Amino acid sequence: MKILSIQSSVAYGHVGNSAAAFPLQRLGHEVWPVLTVHFSNHTGYGAWRGPLLAPADVAEVIAGIADRGVLGSADAVLSGYQGDPAMGAVILDAVDKVKAANSDAVYCCDPVMGDEGRGMFVRPGIPEYMRDIVVPRADIITPNQFELDFLAGRRTNSLAEVLEAVDVVRETGPRHVLVTSVLHGDLPVGSLEVVAVSDEGAWAVTTPLLPINPNGGGDVTAALYLAHLWTTGSPATALERTIASVFAVLEATLAAGTREIQLIVAQAAIAEPPASFTARRLR
Repeated sequence: MKILSIQSSVAYGHVGNSAAAFPLQRLGHEVWPVLTVHFSNHTGYGAWRGPLLAPADVAEVIAGIADRGVLGSADAVLSGYQGDPAMGAVILDAVDKVKAANSDAVYCCDPVMGDEGRGMFVRPGIPEYMRDIVVPRADIITPNQFELDFLAGRRTNSLAEVLEAVDVVRETGPRHVLVTSVLHGDLPVGSLEVVAVSDEGAWAVTTPLLPINPNGGGDVTAALYLAHLWTTGSPATALERTIASVFAVLEATLAAGTREIQLIVAQAAIAEPPASFTARRLR
């Protein structure tokens, strides 16, 4: 694939493009990283340095890529955290340009807004912008359960309710939905699920719940699911391969005792996802 990835970047650690680009490249895909910020480290540390790029500057970078006459060869646009509607507009404009040049191209959006236990951590107005403007334009979205609940306007406490919420969101536009960090009453203690839904059906993978929640895991998950879905055409296979690789990365991170995900240490499990988990069909 050739992927236009419009995300943040950090010099130290792995979030945004600094989390997404390497796994995609390790799988053999071409990545065109467009940076929305370039920070010293992710904001989870509470202190960081570096520039927040202006939307006009980001648009100029994308225009420069267009000048090379290559946007039509892009297979996908990938985006994550969007700090304000002006940046979102730049991303959606890039999606329009890529799709105008290549009707088979897809837009994969990780609608970063918040998380269970933390609530919304983006600026006021961003969740509504993501729900009403961005998500309906996406082909693939990768929300966590908390974000899914907001997008669907309901609280999910069972797997059936998660699937109902996904159906509500899919009616707004995106055909593929990957829901991460799913917890519900039917799960064994110490487990969580990841659920994939498409026109072809719905599947879930159950994994142990590791005592770790590092920054960047969602960025890796979105990138890998996009890549595996594109190359295999199978949501179930994409789900299995993505979760196998991400779980290996998280295990390596836990073993290292660091808050930075261990992409380099676990790169073999990215390039060749182990057969760690089997997706079960839900419908």
